[in-house]
Amino acid sequence: MKLDRRQLLAVGAASLFAPRIAFAAASTPKRLVFVIQRGAADGLATLAPLGDPAYSGLRGDLAADLVSGLKLDGMFTLHPALKQLGTLYGAKQALFAHAVASPYRDRSHFDGQNVLETGGAQPYDRKDGWMNRLLPLLPAGQARALAVSATIPAALRGDAPVASYAPSNLPDAPADLLQRVSMLYSGDAELHRLWEEALQTRAMAAGTDLGGARGGEAAGKLVAALMNGPQGARVVMVETTGWDTHAGQRARLTAQLSGLDALIAALKTGLGAAWDETLVVVATEFGRTAAVNGTGGTDHGTGSMAMLLGGTVAGGRVVADWPGLAPAQLYEGRDLKPTASLDAVLGGAVAAHFGIDPALAAARLFPGGGGRLVGGLVRT
Repeated sequence: MKLDRRQLLAVGAASLFAPRIAFAAASTPKRLVFVIQRGAADGLATLAPLGDPAYSGLRGDLAADLVSGLKLDGMFTLHPALKQLGTLYGAKQALFAHAVASPYRDRSHFDGQNVLETGGAQPYDRKDGWMNRLLPLLPAGQARALAVSATIPAALRGDAPVASYAPSNLPDAPADLLQRVSMLYSGDAELHRLWEEALQTRAMAAGTDLGGARGGEAAGKLVAALMNGPQGARVVMVETTGWDTHAGQRARLTAQLSGLDALIAALKTGLGAAWDETLVVVATEFGRTAAVNGTGGTDHGTGSMAMLLGGTVAGGRVVADWPGLAPAQLYEGRDLKPTASLDAVLGGAVAAHFGIDPALAAARLFPGGGGRLVGGLVRT
């Protein structure tokens, strides 16, 4: 397709800056944040089943730090790096669903992430994502979509338009240059609108560094800024990476979970009163092996866990039909066996949060999940 000069300018204005978080706005006071843990997060360490008699033998040194975590009940202990999530749990604003998995049963990151993001039954059987399909189900009105990510994630791809944004590593453009470009676009209503939106988003993200030790806190502040106000986002996706802990897991996972904990804490603080109308979903493509490998890490597994956080969550509990970790209880002799559908958990929470009919949500958002959603996860 050949673009004329005006179309090229419009594309340039809309994609002036680049992305790592993705969001879409809709006219509803409810807010949804989906945090994807790319790389297969270890649910058996994030929420450790210390009450399972087989656990310590499987995990060895990886279990050493976990005894200082928050004990949620007779079975599960929260990783000690998740201090803020522990506080949310005590306030009944955190719910953990364990031994869950999407319909995918192989162990490819790309395929597993595709199934999780599209809501399909198998990799690449759908071209659009469940978050994009959610947008038409929300109240009519404003429908601004934006991906703050290098590319638009699969979960947000589809018919609903999604622009892109990403903080640039290049030096900031001089203020006088930005002013001159604004004057250049002032005579064209469409280009002026695109340019002004780009500048507004840039201003909201000014000074935020998504990398480094404080990356989680910076990301949480950025997301909150982009969600606040009448023109703020209502449906947001945050991509986190680095969860593929094949070696040296103990230190690496602690750092990852500390970043996630800081992100959630900063998001809650930044949203203020809007946190009461917010649902945060944290999920990964699959879990990791029950046993530690020879390099102090874990390999690609099957069952994992998901988190529901926020002011609308019916929290303060762990939802799990625990299968056990004895050799005969493991999936294919190596992994935590899934006993619940991740699609059913995500779909049930999102449907209740936005007041969508569960049957419609199951069919539209997660058609590969079997049609039944888990209820009672969100206060209605």
